[in-house]
Amino acid sequence: MKDQRPVVILIVIFLVSAILLTKLFMIQVLDDSFMKRAERNAIQRIVDHPYRGLVYDRNGKLMVFNNPIFDLMVVPKEFKIQDTTQFCQLFKISKEELIEGYTAAKKYSSVKPSPLIKQISTTDFARIQDFLVDFPGLFIMTRSVRSYPLPSASHALGYIGEINASQLEKDTLKYYNQGDYVGLSGLEKYYENELRGKKGVKYKMVNVRGIDKGPFKDGEYDTASVAGKNITSTIDLELQRYGEMLMNGKTGSVVAIEPKTGEILAMISAPFYDPNELTGAEFSKTYRRLNNDNSKPLFNRPIMATYPPGSIFKIVQSLIGLQEGILTPSSTFACNRSLVACHNHPSPVDLFGAIRNSCNPYYHQAFRQIINQEVSTNTFKDTEIGLNSWREKVLKFGLGSPLGMDIYGEKGGDIPSSKLYDRVYGSGRWKYSTIYSLSIGQGEMQVTPLQMANLAAIFANKGYYYTPHLVKAIDGDPSQIPGKFQIKHEVGIDAHHFNLIQDAMAEALYGTANRAVIKDLIIAGKTGTAQNPHGEDHSVFIAFAPKDDPKIAIAVYVENAGWGGRAAASTASLMIEKYIKGEITRPELQEYVLAGNFIY
Repeated sequence: MKDQRPVVILIVIFLVSAILLTKLFMIQVLDDSFMKRAERNAIQRIVDHPYRGLVYDRNGKLMVFNNPIFDLMVVPKEFKIQDTTQFCQLFKISKEELIEGYTAAKKYSSVKPSPLIKQISTTDFARIQDFLVDFPGLFIMTRSVRSYPLPSASHALGYIGEINASQLEKDTLKYYNQGDYVGLSGLEKYYENELRGKKGVKYKMVNVRGIDKGPFKDGEYDTASVAGKNITSTIDLELQRYGEMLMNGKTGSVVAIEPKTGEILAMISAPFYDPNELTGAEFSKTYRRLNNDNSKPLFNRPIMATYPPGSIFKIVQSLIGLQEGILTPSSTFACNRSLVACHNHPSPVDLFGAIRNSCNPYYHQAFRQIINQEVSTNTFKDTEIGLNSWREKVLKFGLGSPLGMDIYGEKGGDIPSSKLYDRVYGSGRWKYSTIYSLSIGQGEMQVTPLQMANLAAIFANKGYYYTPHLVKAIDGDPSQIPGKFQIKHEVGIDAHHFNLIQDAMAEALYGTANRAVIKDLIIAGKTGTAQNPHGEDHSVFIAFAPKDDPKIAIAVYVENAGWGGRAAASTASLMIEKYIKGEITRPELQEYVLAGNFIY
């Protein structure tokens, strides 16, 4: 047999060639993945960031809008610089900042764009845009930052900032990317999904120098961004600004609510800050400065600060006593100052007189009857049963837990239960004499200013409230606000019991807060003095007006300002007058509040 090796070799060569040709045919003709990969190398994918929704006050005044800014993006693999010094001078950065930004971008990806210089102003963009063609791998991405026509309502509106790693991890829908801006506090955070809009994408062709050669395939694959939804806030901007003027230089809170709806008309946390400070390239620097400020301007006092309610809580005690039949309008107690201190007023007093004169001994004795109803022969057990029963009734007034308004971080305060006293004193080792300070809103009881304003709304509505909230409509549609803000909450007190309460609160102004009296406008209010072991007591006042058809309910806390009938009552009275009458007829009272000399 002749040698068959040449034939075998030829057959093998033929088979290998056929396989290679077949594979080449599949790559070049049937499989377009390599072509697509090549196309991607010449295409830039640009995210089109939408404008966030605008925010208006309840009367249509613009509170928040958008200002364009520009991020200089870099694709590290394509980025080239001939003269580093010239580059740094042109873009106003140091060599160290350039190296740091480029290193971070390269670490993220050598082929994907990353921010090199963030938040370039419109002026600087106009100066540099003609030079971008000289630097391959650079392009501009347009974004927007928030701006505020008036530096007001910063704690209610909140602010936006760059998303952090923790937030990115929680983004299960993968909407956000590194460098995106999100709401970090206030309405901006709570309504992030409504305000953020929907991203778009544009694809553009670039040559090897990174020069824009126009849209890829005439924009066939581009998608347009969709702007975020506009929000109409419940805030009355004029009232908000007036309240901020009154609280300037002070520490405390003001919350004003429209009783019939739960809409927040004003929410003031003093000291406050200019929201325009937390925008733009200086955000991080400014945030650190504000966060380290000893006066804590970033602290949202209306929803985060807790205080004893003081004498204001006597109204709640009165209503529980009336509902349970333990008190009647004619229930009378002597002003026995051996039980607890009080100020000068006629004695004895009935329930109306107790509210009008804010009589501490009256509520010491009334609260004892509410708590110790002799349902057990064991005095300690009787007090425990009574306290827990009383607490359940108090919780219905929206106290002891967050109300659930549309800002994150709301505190719930505390209405103590028997478990607290068991922990402190031991089970069965405490009784009424241990807890009597609760009778006048002191002791272990803690509430927020928002909860106190909500109490004023409950008294105005004769027994119900809507969860306080800051948004009136979304995209002009009131029905788009969260459903929980349209639910009516009953507190379990019959409406007729509020008649005496409202009458007594209106009369109380002449007894404990005569500065709050307004001619031709009946205000129902109650002063309080929240004890402060660290200095001067806090001045507290709640009210609603007009008494017979309430349009506004308000709570004012002024820290370290002493008696409630001075600082808090005066501030509340001026804001009520401003809201209802539209003008101030008592300039001397306004000057008194602005001066702030409440202790002397």
